[in-house]
Amino acid sequence: MKRIIMPVLLVALVRLGLLAQDKQWTLRECCDYAVEHNISIKQQENACRQQELQLSTAKNSRLPDLSASASQNFSFGRGLTAENTYSNTNTSSTSFSLGTSVPIFTGFQIPNQIKLSQLNLEAATADLDKAKDDIRMQVAQAYVQILYDMEIADVANRQIAIDSAQVVRLQAFVDNGKASEAELSQQKATLASSRLTATQAENNTRLAILTLTQLLELPTPDNFAIFRPDLTVGDGFSVAIPSPDVIYAEALGIKPEIAAQQLRLKGTEHSIKIAQAGNLPSLSLSGGLGTNYYTTSGFKSDNFSTQIKNNFSQYIGLNLNIPIFNRFQTRNNIRNARIEQENQQLQLDNTKKTLYKEIQQVYYNALNAQSKEKSSKEALQSTKDAFQLMQAKYENGKATITEFNEAKNTYLKSESDLVQARYENLYQQALIEFYRGHDLNF
Repeated sequence: MKRIIMPVLLVALVRLGLLAQDKQWTLRECCDYAVEHNISIKQQENACRQQELQLSTAKNSRLPDLSASASQNFSFGRGLTAENTYSNTNTSSTSFSLGTSVPIFTGFQIPNQIKLSQLNLEAATADLDKAKDDIRMQVAQAYVQILYDMEIADVANRQIAIDSAQVVRLQAFVDNGKASEAELSQQKATLASSRLTATQAENNTRLAILTLTQLLELPTPDNFAIFRPDLTVGDGFSVAIPSPDVIYAEALGIKPEIAAQQLRLKGTEHSIKIAQAGNLPSLSLSGGLGTNYYTTSGFKSDNFSTQIKNNFSQYIGLNLNIPIFNRFQTRNNIRNARIEQENQQLQLDNTKKTLYKEIQQVYYNALNAQSKEKSSKEALQSTKDAFQLMQAKYENGKATITEFNEAKNTYLKSESDLVQARYENLYQQALIEFYRGHDLNF
C-alpha cells in the first residue's frame, strides 16, 4: 500500500509546485491578497470591532439595570435593645434585595453619546479604508520595482549575448591572424563585466521579489512570479493628465482620510453637547424588592421563613438630580470639548493640505515621467542608429573594439533608461487614477 501511496503523493507535490511556479500574480491580485492578509489591516479591523462594541454600549445605556444583593451581619457586645436600653447581646441579620433603575432624562447625554459612537465607528471604518489604500500603494511600488529590475536584467543579458558574440568573432580573427590577443583579452574583460552587471541585476530582482512577498505576508519568495504588462503598446507620454486642482476636487469626496477627519469633526459637536448635559437636571426611575431575617440573643424571634415572609417589602421612586455647583467641572469640560473641536478642525485642514501636496507631487512626477519617457525613446533611437553604424564599421575593420564597446554600452544604457522611464510613467499614471478613486492597476 505504501508503495502505491508514496509515488502518488510525490506526483501531486510536483504538480502543485509546477502550478505555483506557473502562476503569475497581477497587481490587482497582489493588492487584494495583501489587504486580506496584512497584519496592520487586521489590527485596524479589530479597532472597528471595538467601536461597534462602544456603539452597542451607548445604545444599551437606555435600558434598565438590574442587580441583586445578599448580606449577612453579626454584632457582638453592648448595644441598644428593642426596649431602648443597652445590654450585652449578640445579634445577627440576613437581608436580600433586588433593585432596578432606568434613566428617564439625562440632559440629552445618552442620544448624543449614541450619535458620537456612531460617528466614531464610521471614522474607524474610514481609517480601515485608508490603511488598505496605503498597503495597496506599497504593493504597487514594490511591484513596479520588480518589473524595472527584471527589465534591467534582460538588458544586461542582451549585453552578454552581444559581448559573447564578439568574443567568438575575435577568437576567430586571432586564429586567422586578423586580430591581436590584446583585443581578445579586452573583449573578454568586457564580457566579464557584463556578466557581473547581469548578476547584480538578478540579485536586485530577487530582493525586490522578497520585498513584495513580505508585504503579501507570504512565507517564502520561492516560485513567486508576477505578470509583466506589455509596454510596447501605445505611448505613455501621450496621455493627458488632469490638473492638480481637478484631481484634488475629486479626491476630497472619495479619499477615506478626509472622510475620517470630517466624521471626527462632526463628532466633536456631540462631545460638546455631552459636556453641556452636566448643566441640566437628570431624572431616573428606581424600584426594588427586599426582605430580612433578624435574631437577638436572649430574645425569642420568629423562624427564618416566617420573618422572610413577614418582612417582605417593595419600593418604587423617582430620583431627580439638579446640578447647582460642582467646582466648575462642567464649565471646564465644555471648554475642553470646544478646544478639541478646534484641534479637530485644524487636523482636517492639515489632512486636506497633505492630500493636496501629495497630489501635486504625483502630478509633477507624472509630467516628468512623461517627458522622460519621450526623451528616452528619442535617445534610444539615436543610440541604436549610432550603434548599428559603429557595428558595421567595426565589422569592416574601420573602427576599434573600444569604439564598438562604447557605442554598444551607450545603446544598452539608453534601453535601460527607457525601461525605467516607462515603468515610472506607468506607476505615476496609475497613482493619478488612484487619487481619482480608481483601483491601482496596469
